[in-house]
Amino acid sequence: MPITDYRHLARSLALQILYELDSTRHSPDEVLSARLEAEGVRLETRQLVTRLVRGVLEHREALNALIRRYTPERSLDLLAVVDRNILRMAVYELGFEPETPVKVVINEAVELAKLFGAETTARFINGVLGSLATHEPDLQAVLTGSAESSHRPESKP
Repeated sequence: MPITDYRHLARSLALQILYELDSTRHSPDEVLSARLEAEGVRLETRQLVTRLVRGVLEHREALNALIRRYTPERSLDLLAVVDRNILRMAVYELGFEPETPVKVVINEAVELAKLFGAETTARFINGVLGSLATHEPDLQAVLTGSAESSHRPESKP
């Protein structure tokens, strides 16, 4: 299985876990463990899912603040649960996963939006992330609490 396949699967599973956690009062550890065990995924997939879910949960308030800044016409609480979590996960990757190129993060988020969202979700996600990406150094500074931004590669195989 190519590297991109396990990363796409990991993002898809992470989104489903985040959706459940955002919609219920279930324990993050229990949901993560149950979903990963039920899916029977490889180690690198498990690691990425875990990193994405835990990262989004740990930095949720900072992620929400940035999303609010780039979606001022929409209340974060009124966004569809799937839209909100696609954005959280993508913004987390933009800020905390510098080895993943911006284009890959946006493309993956748009693909998840097409798969799990409503008819207009992909266009909305693309617009918000495109705006965020043009302010990447500020984004990383806010999320990491530093004035320095990380170098991000142009593309990834």
